[in-house]
Amino acid sequence: MNDTSGVGVLDKAVSVLAAAETGPTTLAQLVDATGLSRPTAHRIAVALERHRLLARDVQGRFVLGPRIAELASAAGEDRLLAVSQPVLTQLRDATGESAQLYRIAGGGAGGDVRVCVAAAERASGLRDTVPVGAALPMTAGSAAQVLLAWEEGERMHRGLRGAKFTATTLAGVRRRGWAASAAEREAGVASVSAPVRGPQGAGGAGGAGGRVLAAVSVSGPIERLTRSPGRLHAAAVVAAGERISELLRADAGGRA
Repeated sequence: MNDTSGVGVLDKAVSVLAAAETGPTTLAQLVDATGLSRPTAHRIAVALERHRLLARDVQGRFVLGPRIAELASAAGEDRLLAVSQPVLTQLRDATGESAQLYRIAGGGAGGDVRVCVAAAERASGLRDTVPVGAALPMTAGSAAQVLLAWEEGERMHRGLRGAKFTATTLAGVRRRGWAASAAEREAGVASVSAPVRGPQGAGGAGGAGGRVLAAVSVSGPIERLTRSPGRLHAAAVVAAGERISELLRADAGGRA
């Protein structure tokens, strides 16, 4: 089947993006993968970088840029938020703690960040408020652990650079199916997080049930959650993540 559109420059740009989709790619690797001449591959890659569709890693290799994550988030955001908000409210009511939903977004030269895309806050009392739209680092916190734990090897290794948790920590997250942290991101704050998965076969790493799309969390002061917050809330958080995942699968099935 002919996959070309007839618009030459567009087809070349798509071939460059497809090459970068496999992971960090040098200019020479772009040339080999696309069959383009070196000047053409370089010109298109630099143009895509200008539009944030490509970026460079610390070694100068081309990687998919933050605009890709933003477009992907926008494409699925309405459905994810629509099914998540009632579940977050139920999670808040069941635990008595603030509940959040996080997704990974490109952070440009500074690397990836996790963004709070939905939340259900405690009505009163001491709260760990994370505003919707807040961008938090991927180097600390239980939600960051969940979002990295099922990533492909190279991306996971990049994410571990400078992190307050280790590969052993992430192995434990995959084994349990949830993560917990105490005073890891912010002094005095504890949290528990679990994965939200897309429909099975959606691609990417993620294990049974599909790729990890987001992390659902509860957070609050250590005085309430203790330094072992998973003992209190892991079951409820995991159930919330599974419920959102089920709703996403049902929605996808209805659209098929």
